[in-house]
Amino acid sequence: MTSSFQARCITLFSILVIGLSVLSWRLVQIQLVNRHRYAESSRKAFHRIEKLPAVRGMIVDCREEPIAKSIPVSTLIIDSNHLKDPKQASYGLAYKELCETEGWDQLDAATQRRKIVSQRGEILERDTSEEIVRKHLDYAVSVLARPLGMKHADLMAKIKNSRSDWFALKKDLADDIADGLRETIARNFLQGFEFQNSSKRWYSSSNLATHLIGFTGEKEMPNEKGKLETKVVGCFGIEAAMQEYLAGRDGWRQHHRDARGLVVPGNSGSLLPPRAGLNVQLTIDMGLQAIVEEEMEACLAEFKSERGAVILMNPKNGEILAMASRPHFNLNRRDGIAQNGFNFATQAIYEPGSTFKIVACAGAINEGIAKPTTQTFCHNGLYSEGGFTVPDHHPYGNLTLEGVLAKSSNIGAYKFAKQLGSKRFYDYVSRWGFGRKTGIHLGGESSGIARNTNNPVDFSRASYGYALNVTPLQMACAYSVIGGDGRLLKPKVVKSLVANDGTVVETFPEEEVCRVLKPETARQMREAMVKTIEPGGTATLAAVKGYKVSGKTGTAKRHNPNGPGYLNNSYTVSFAGMMPADDPAFVGVVVIDDPKTNKVSRYGGTIAAPAFGRIAKRAAIYLNLPPTEPVNPSLTKVATP
Repeated sequence: MTSSFQARCITLFSILVIGLSVLSWRLVQIQLVNRHRYAESSRKAFHRIEKLPAVRGMIVDCREEPIAKSIPVSTLIIDSNHLKDPKQASYGLAYKELCETEGWDQLDAATQRRKIVSQRGEILERDTSEEIVRKHLDYAVSVLARPLGMKHADLMAKIKNSRSDWFALKKDLADDIADGLRETIARNFLQGFEFQNSSKRWYSSSNLATHLIGFTGEKEMPNEKGKLETKVVGCFGIEAAMQEYLAGRDGWRQHHRDARGLVVPGNSGSLLPPRAGLNVQLTIDMGLQAIVEEEMEACLAEFKSERGAVILMNPKNGEILAMASRPHFNLNRRDGIAQNGFNFATQAIYEPGSTFKIVACAGAINEGIAKPTTQTFCHNGLYSEGGFTVPDHHPYGNLTLEGVLAKSSNIGAYKFAKQLGSKRFYDYVSRWGFGRKTGIHLGGESSGIARNTNNPVDFSRASYGYALNVTPLQMACAYSVIGGDGRLLKPKVVKSLVANDGTVVETFPEEEVCRVLKPETARQMREAMVKTIEPGGTATLAAVKGYKVSGKTGTAKRHNPNGPGYLNNSYTVSFAGMMPADDPAFVGVVVIDDPKTNKVSRYGGTIAAPAFGRIAKRAAIYLNLPPTEPVNPSLTKVATP
């Protein structure tokens, strides 16, 4: 062997060794060093995860009547990358050609699949890529147009004119329609069509309790991997406040494709079932809610007002039985939400006027300063003290405490407040819950304004419901103190959380905020305010035949929002009461803002009181309350509040 031959052999051997070493290193690099990157790339090409959205929990009333529920829907998505891929599109054309051959339907699925793969190869050799894509699209449109309820030309134009590679072809498809489309697409081997599962919220009584129930919307939120995805979330009312419980947990389903692009069955770990949200049971009774809404609508129309609220509350446990606000909107259509989304019952603040006189009068009884029969001189309509005056709407002489409430005397209320003293009076104001949020399960609640300014004029005005602001809900809670046993209860609108199988997961018991009055004081106040409903009182139109009603009217000038002082000839009128007076089944508050009627004088006794009377009469029938009094003749004499 010559040296030159040896050299050539060594060189060739070295080249082979180096080449094989490089290939070996590259193989090691792919399989060990960069295996995660290549595995992820391969997974993305042949693997897709379909989200299975959790069914949002229902919202039901106290009688388990559905108020809000989720209807499963699907969105048909176009994936142009698959739709325009001739290798994918050829499957649909292969099926189209074979399904018309004799005996095709008698073949089993595996045989059909093998024939489709074989026919696909012939199509790829026979036709150009453009022809395959065009024929597949035309075939897909001819198959899907009718199930989608679209014309062939319209569906073709929608697909061709889209500028996006991934877009929704049809949204909110009902389950039965979506399932039929899935089967059709799979059976015809159509490519480029996918489904996204979601749900649509539906409200059975879309015009009732709109501000309380609220609504849902879509929001982009990061998932556990940090990627943004669209989720349905509560945007308002109970839907937002109970989002954590209603939402549930989404699941997923994996789809795998083989090297030819066909979907293959997944393994045992390819599915995570979704977990449904909990159902939220409210304290609201939709039967009472309908009564309240109807009567409120009639009252606003009759007396030409656009704003107001009505609340019915159980004074024994703090449960809200009905709550209506105006203006409102339709929960399903959601028209006018921006203008009408303000919840008057919990967010509006107003000077309550004479309905606030319960604080001074009840405080005087509770401290042993006065009894319901204790008299005070009302100075014939005008009382002067320290450079300021307290006026009355009518000249009264001596009135008992219950007479002060019945006649709605400002001077009488102030004189009982003076006996309490400024400090004790404002202590009672705080104990009644004024000046702070009630803590109800609803967002955006107002706290109102009720503070001791150490100003004698403010003190005098506060005794009869000016120089402070309250919400209708605060007034309902305050009158529930009298309607109950003297306790201030946190208003409750959520009764329990219930699983789909009916298991009660959590209940929300009553919460006592503080004791305001002695039980005997509360009883005496109920009896005292019965005089307001009787002849000579300011609220005779709140009377309900067969029942003893207790309550108080309120009429307050509306504050000028653009400057100091009050608006001329503009009022907020109200009535707060309970029935039956001896053992109230409910407390009701009616607030009507700025009525513009000329039919009657604009007072709480002429506008809000009769609305309460109609609501209370219908509520008594609905709740099957036994009469407590013999039926008396109609009471027609009305005094101004």
